[in-house]
This record gives sequence, structure tokens and C-alpha cells, in this order.
Amino acid sequence: MYVAVKGGERAIENAHDWLAEERRGDVSVAELTVAQIREQLALAVNRVMAEGSLYDPDLAALAIKQSRGDLIEAIFLIRAYRTTLPRLGLSEPVDTGAMAVDRRVSATFKDLPGGQVLGPTFDYTHRLLDFALAAEGLEPAAAPEGTPREEPVPHVTEFLDREGLIQPEAESDATPPDLTREPLKLPAGRPLRLQALSRGDEGFVLGMAYSTQRGYGRNHPFVGELRIGKVAVEMEVPELGFAVEIGEVTVTECETVNQFTGSKTEPPQFTRGYGLVFGQTERKAISMALVDRALRWAELGEDNVGAPAQDEEFVLYHSDNIQASGFLEHIKLPHYVDFQSELELIRKLRREAGQATRQEAAE
Repeated sequence: MYVAVKGGERAIENAHDWLAEERRGDVSVAELTVAQIREQLALAVNRVMAEGSLYDPDLAALAIKQSRGDLIEAIFLIRAYRTTLPRLGLSEPVDTGAMAVDRRVSATFKDLPGGQVLGPTFDYTHRLLDFALAAEGLEPAAAPEGTPREEPVPHVTEFLDREGLIQPEAESDATPPDLTREPLKLPAGRPLRLQALSRGDEGFVLGMAYSTQRGYGRNHPFVGELRIGKVAVEMEVPELGFAVEIGEVTVTECETVNQFTGSKTEPPQFTRGYGLVFGQTERKAISMALVDRALRWAELGEDNVGAPAQDEEFVLYHSDNIQASGFLEHIKLPHYVDFQSELELIRKLRREAGQATRQEAAE
């Protein structure tokens, strides 16, 4: 029997008020501002922008504040807000070769044109708590001069391409499908897969990438190049007849280099995995590149060994944290009717089992 809860609207309003109080915390402590979140929690802001499919650091910081630091809730807020925005047009493909790099490293070549640029990274830090950060008001050490680099630097894979040692990327003038406007359809082409991975949950994509390195997909690549920096965004204006720059965004790009033994039509060569994500999100970009390469098994004529990362449907349908969390969290909402029916079914089965036991005992 379904029993309606009286006073539900008042209870929800009280829950909202309590949430606002918990969000604010101790009023004797200064309130955290959106600007502070944007500037000092930049990596969290970058993740919210990437998985929310909206590049706006201020809105991402606001969503983080509103969600009390729950990044998936913040991503949900950004995606919901994104649906209210008008679409003014389409931008041109960004030219990452013209990127002004803050960070650019390669695990395949030590000496390369443009050099290795370590940039702001945790890679060489000691994983020890820095209690000096608790002393508020201290000025950080000044960044070295000469960064970021404004001059463009070539992609590392271009060196392999000159010798024909890496598979050329397929080119097409066809407009790729837009995952933000159309539902995911399988089988998906590589452009659609890359979109899904780019805004997929970082933890899930990382887990899939890690599985390929542990043997579930025979995929242990080299990081050909990882670069982080600003790229220009251009949009063609019909009245002008040519593209104009309308702004710039920070992105992380990763190209992995994978061994390929060849096939009946292709010689032995290297192949690529690719990742491109908003902001400084290098763990996500590398993971994306590994999973992208694993999903290319059919295109390259490789064997499917049954690895999870090779299963397009499994990866793409479960990588979206908003769909996943929505389906997960809905089970905490009222399901009184469903439970009562199952409760009655269990009672009926127990009664029937008890009657059968008694009949057997009587016989």
C-alpha cells in the first residue's frame, strides 16, 4: 500500500535551508568566494568545465561553491545551465600546433625542437603535506620568466610521420555528430567516441586506461607528447566571409604512440591514441588517449580479446557520470509501491514454502 507523506513540500524547503547553512559552514570563518575557487582550485574548475561541456571558469567555480565541492553535482549544474544557452554558431577546428604551451613533454624523444617544457606539474614534487600552506598570507615564489612560450612548436608525431613510421590520421570534411545535441548512437565513429571520452568521468576513464596497461587489451603505449596551453578559437562570420578570432581556451592534448604489427593491407608501424580536454587535465587526456586506442581494434584489424576497454558499448554507455549518478541516486527516492509488491511476493513464497514443508512432514 502506498502511503503519501504529508508535509513533503515543507520538509523539502527545510532541507534546502539546512543545505544552505551547511554550505556556508562556520560563519566566523570568511566565506569562500567564486574568484578564490577559480584561481586557487583551478584543477577542480577545469574538470567541471571538461565534463560539463562548457568552458567558463567563473560558472564552473560557482557550481563548485553551490555543490559544496561535490564535483559531479557541479558538473550536473553546468550541464543543466548549458541547455538554456542559445547556440550562436560553430567554431573552426582549433589548431593545437599553434598552441602557446605552458607545458610540453615527450616520453619518446629527449631532444626535440622547442624543447621539453615541464611547466606547472606535480610530477617531481614530494608527496608530503606542505604545512607552510597553512600559514596564510605567504607570497608564493615567482614563476620563472619566459613562460608560456608564444612561438608554436611542432607535434612530436610529425617526426615519425616524415619517415612513414606512424599511421596517418584519416581526414574527412564531414561534420561530426554533436553529442551535446543528439543522443549517443552505436556503433559510434571515432569522432563521437572522442567526444564521449572527453566529457566522460575522469575516474572511470582512468580505470579503463589502467586496465589496458595491466593486460586487458594489450595496450602499453608511449606518451608521444603531452602539451598544455592556450589555443585560439575562431568562428566564421557570414557577413565577413572569413573566420575571426573570438577568444582563446586552455586545453590539454595527448598523443600516444602504440606498436602495430601490421595487417594484410598495412605495414608494421606505430598507431596513435588521442586525447583533448578543456583546461589542465593531463591525467584525463592521457587516459582518454589509451582508451581511444583500445577502441580502435576493429579499425586496425586487431583481435578483440574481450577486454572491457575494447567494448564500445560498455565504455561509452558507462563513462558519463551524470547519467550514472542519476540512475544510481534515483533509488534513494520513494519506491514504496515497488517495495510493497516485492514484500508481498516474498511473504507469499514463504507461506507456500511453509505449507509444502508441512505437507511433506505430514506424509
